[in-house]
Amino acid sequence: MHKNILITGGAGFIGSHLADKLISKGYNVRVMDVLIPQVHGENAGWPAHLNNKVERVKADVRDKDAFCKALNDMDAVFHFAAEVGVGQSMYEIERYVDTNTRGTAVLLDILANRKHSIKKLIVASSMSAYGEGLYKCKTCGAIKPPLRGEKQLALMQWEMKCPLCEKVVSPVPTSEEKELAPTSIYAITKKDQEEMCLNVGKAYNIATVALRFFNVYGPGQALSNPYTGVAAIFSGRLLNSNKPVIFEDGLQSRDFIHVDDIVQANILCLEKKEADYEMFNVGTGRSISVLELADILGRKITGKNNFYTVMNSFRKGDIRHCFADISKISKRLGFKLQVVFEDGIEDLIKWVKLQTAVDKVDKAVSELVAKGLTIDK
Repeated sequence: MHKNILITGGAGFIGSHLADKLISKGYNVRVMDVLIPQVHGENAGWPAHLNNKVERVKADVRDKDAFCKALNDMDAVFHFAAEVGVGQSMYEIERYVDTNTRGTAVLLDILANRKHSIKKLIVASSMSAYGEGLYKCKTCGAIKPPLRGEKQLALMQWEMKCPLCEKVVSPVPTSEEKELAPTSIYAITKKDQEEMCLNVGKAYNIATVALRFFNVYGPGQALSNPYTGVAAIFSGRLLNSNKPVIFEDGLQSRDFIHVDDIVQANILCLEKKEADYEMFNVGTGRSISVLELADILGRKITGKNNFYTVMNSFRKGDIRHCFADISKISKRLGFKLQVVFEDGIEDLIKWVKLQTAVDKVDKAVSELVAKGLTIDK
């Protein structure tokens, strides 16, 4: 049994929830986190929500000596540490690649060249690595379209079109068999992390699993980080009585999965050999439009209807639809959704109402505009 567990990035949203669950199951948990200001706030110490039974190591994943010490006596690693933000990654390229790709390289270099006791490695990948999801054309069948062109977007023709017959196509669940086609630097680094870990894991007989997280939400997400998940970004705006900002027409859809189900998937991968050397989608299989999410959060948090701003502009690299085919993780590992969207969003809102947030969304949007990363109508 893998008794001693290291979680990199473990003071963050998903890592802290996972730590709670592991400790409740009798595991010993060590967390390594650098506590970056964008997530934790300026001059932040260890967050209050982190379980007091967790052993804490403040260190950067790029610090090889510190990483070696953190790995000492550990049996398994959950590698969650990463800079997160699709838009921001397109102009802070060096920081994202350095932390995500090189930070993972540091871990793998240690596993390849130094004495250790690691028997299992689970890496957090992302649905963003797929690029666009899968679609079906009534005439041409299953298709994997490229990103929409700027001419189409300038005309506010938001839906995907078949590259063969030009007809509008319908989204279908995206399975692990779809090739990865990342459309941002962040997504490229998640692809890097996944492929590097699986490659080195196989070479050195370290049981490795890559989990492609879809859009995670729930209590504990950083509400003041304008580059985090959309549910948290919208909630941070609403707490400041500001309208959520929605690109395109708001009908683009995503697969929103509660953090408790993300934790469930990680535990299954830790405890089941059937997960070894595989990659799995972790989502719900259900698509929810961004507009629907904004409407629910707005009504529940402010009591106002239609409290959002639809920009009718486009961020370069954004996809239209992507939701998960979860048949692989369900059949192989016995993954079953525990939290449906309607219950999960109530859980989020209950927590959000007790929080405060600094709204930095306008600044984040202005940076995208200044860099020419948006396309206006």
